[in-house]
Amino acid sequence: MFQYHCLNPIAEKGLGLFDEEYKKSEDLQECDAVLVRSAKMHDMELPESVKVIARAGAGVNNIPIKDCAEKGVVVFNTPGANANGVKELVLAGMLLASRDIVGGIEWVAKEKDQEDIDKLAEKQKKQFAGCEIMGKKLGIIGLGAIGAMVANAASALGMEVYGYDPYISIDAAWNLSRTIKHIKSLDEIYSQCDYITIHVPLLDSTKEMINKEALDKMKDGVVLLNFARDLLVDEDALIEALDSGKVKKYVTDFANHTVAGHKGILVTPHLGASTEESEENCAVMAVKEVRDFLENGNIKNSVNFPNCDMGTCVAVGRIAICHKNIPNMISQFTKILGAEGLNIADMTNKSKGEYAYTLIDLESAASREALDELKAIEGVSRVRVVK
Repeated sequence: MFQYHCLNPIAEKGLGLFDEEYKKSEDLQECDAVLVRSAKMHDMELPESVKVIARAGAGVNNIPIKDCAEKGVVVFNTPGANANGVKELVLAGMLLASRDIVGGIEWVAKEKDQEDIDKLAEKQKKQFAGCEIMGKKLGIIGLGAIGAMVANAASALGMEVYGYDPYISIDAAWNLSRTIKHIKSLDEIYSQCDYITIHVPLLDSTKEMINKEALDKMKDGVVLLNFARDLLVDEDALIEALDSGKVKKYVTDFANHTVAGHKGILVTPHLGASTEESEENCAVMAVKEVRDFLENGNIKNSVNFPNCDMGTCVAVGRIAICHKNIPNMISQFTKILGAEGLNIADMTNKSKGEYAYTLIDLESAASREALDELKAIEGVSRVRVVK
């Protein structure tokens, strides 16, 4: 029997995938798995029983990733599960920035008591006029799950789409429309595009990538959209560019004191994945990841350990080991198991940065003494008997 705990409400469509071998607990203690959306976990003390955390969403800034890796806690996210929801909001952002739709709605609400509001509207509508997006050039920085969907949708709407991603995956490349122009330089995106949307993760290398230098290279009157992470944009430089007229509109999903209410900025309250479908898709993926890990030891979409898959566990004994990615680990594992007369039927070892993961199928179950010896190896953070 496995126990799981939800730090945030998780869609029932996902939780319903847990069978009778899983029990939902209101108490974090003794739980094997934690499911989370936005709850802040950096100051939480996780019990030793927790083996896996699944974030029902893409971003994991609210989870202490490295600390979890040091403790042998595998952290999953759900890349692509909310991509369509974010894609649709990006398209809405482009349309809202192209015409002063928000201003028009606010004007009507303000003048609602005027008896001749219909005639007034005909006179005032010019001040809310804008342009169409068809035929305009859209630059997309990052062609992952969301960026690729935005690219294809914008192309279908008649936009001329430029895509930049030096690390594009094979799957993403195959899913892109042939009309998308692959650009090798950000400078070309900046200088050519009427609209620019950012879809990259927040890393040290991407933090404030949209800075004064980048903004200076953009076309006058550019519309900038950010539905990825607020810290990708140097907001002080952005405000300066807006006030000077360099940037026509900035559309962002991240509200803060700098951008909220500023002229030329449209801010939504982090609505990117706030759709019923996105929440359900994320929950379903998160639960499937947790089950495959707990029942088979397999890892897919972890942010701190490598992908590793040995299929459904049918061996007499399967051991999962979280450890540092350092030399001589495998030989130490096999020496201990061999000394006990245990025959290895299958084994795989994968690494990701500082950390590695090993799955071992045995023809007979390992003793408690052998497991303790494995745990005692320097660099091993967790040894788990999957079966």
